[in-house]
Amino acid sequence: MNIASKLYTSSLQPAACQYRAFQLSRSAVPFVRHASTESTAASTPQQPRQLTEKERDFLDRALRVNQAGELGANLIYSGQYAVLKHDKRLKPLIRHMWDQEVHHLNTFNHLLAKHRVRPTAMRPLWNIVGYAVGVGTALMGEKAAMACTEAVETEIGTHYNDQMRVLLEMLRDPALKDFVKIGEEHGELKGLLETIREFRDDELEHLDTAVEHDSKGAEGYEILTNVIRGGCKAAIWISSRI
Repeated sequence: MNIASKLYTSSLQPAACQYRAFQLSRSAVPFVRHASTESTAASTPQQPRQLTEKERDFLDRALRVNQAGELGANLIYSGQYAVLKHDKRLKPLIRHMWDQEVHHLNTFNHLLAKHRVRPTAMRPLWNIVGYAVGVGTALMGEKAAMACTEAVETEIGTHYNDQMRVLLEMLRDPALKDFVKIGEEHGELKGLLETIREFRDDELEHLDTAVEHDSKGAEGYEILTNVIRGGCKAAIWISSRI
């Protein structure tokens, strides 16, 4: 089992829906059937509902912070590529991971515009910090660049897993499910879940790649990765709110 699988194998698969069996009592009087108020109530479908304000706020924040995170990842790989592009072995590796991040960023840019969610106001700062982190770790050497990738992708993978849990819980709600089945939001919620799942898997692939290229052998590995992971957590918290 690879590193990502060990870290992230979790109970994300949705539990099977369980339904109570209702026993309908039979009248003691032969050949006479009485309408049961209990059976009528049991057969009445639950009234559908729309998204709550809390759920809409979660979705807005998720789109905002995901776009900011993918922007940061793009800038980090951009900085690393600028330094390591002359290495024939590393150039295609970094380019591959960067191309996937470009796709992620374009997807969330589209979703922000489609749902009229404002991007984070911190983008100008993230532009500078992301590129600087990429260039700086690449200048420290291949192992440091891979340690950076390991740290960043660990936090992004964890963050995406958390979002998937919330989305799965929302889609398990029978009342919400009845509502979204006939509306656009059914496809939107499930589509967002699948998008995040796909991107999560890409990020964990990058994590595996970093470990395979001796990220843990970087000088000052513990300090470097802890600082970068702490920065990622702070950026996620700030971007979801500002």
